[in-house]
Amino acid sequence: RPNHEAICKERAAELRDEILFRQPESSHFGDCPICCLPLSLDERKSVSYFCCSKVICGGCMYANMMRECSEKLNPSCPFCRQLYSKSKEESDRRKKKRCEANDPFALREVDRKHFRDGDYERAFEHFTKAAKLGDAEAQSFLSLLYREGLGVEKDEKMELYYLEEAAISG
Repeated sequence: RPNHEAICKERAAELRDEILFRQPESSHFGDCPICCLPLSLDERKSVSYFCCSKVICGGCMYANMMRECSEKLNPSCPFCRQLYSKSKEESDRRKKKRCEANDPFALREVDRKHFRDGDYERAFEHFTKAAKLGDAEAQSFLSLLYREGLGVEKDEKMELYYLEEAAISG
């Protein structure tokens, strides 16, 4: 019986390694929801929209802008067609609504602002929520927070755990 437990632990470690080192079918950014082409790893070649939490490729964004110009339409999201926010208050209200719905994309984007502003405790709280929802970038940021001890006590085990989770997520 003691041998069985050791064999089980060894097999569990092997399975974890298989998951960790498996090559993903695509990046964690996924595909553009409009044209279905893979999104570039270069974040400057795509645009994020808070209204629907979609990331749209530059080509679809450009095509939407051209359509809006030619038809003299008000600027809107290329995916859900919601008009852009007219004020910062309206934009903040929309972001808050997406965060309350536990949207990992919205949580991560709001957390980035907290991180840039040096509010690491708040960033940690929201990154944790987004990471539990499977967001690879939030998992990567959590690893950084644990490594540097920002908003949380330094913890090498947790740093490695979230780094592995981010790698598995893409």
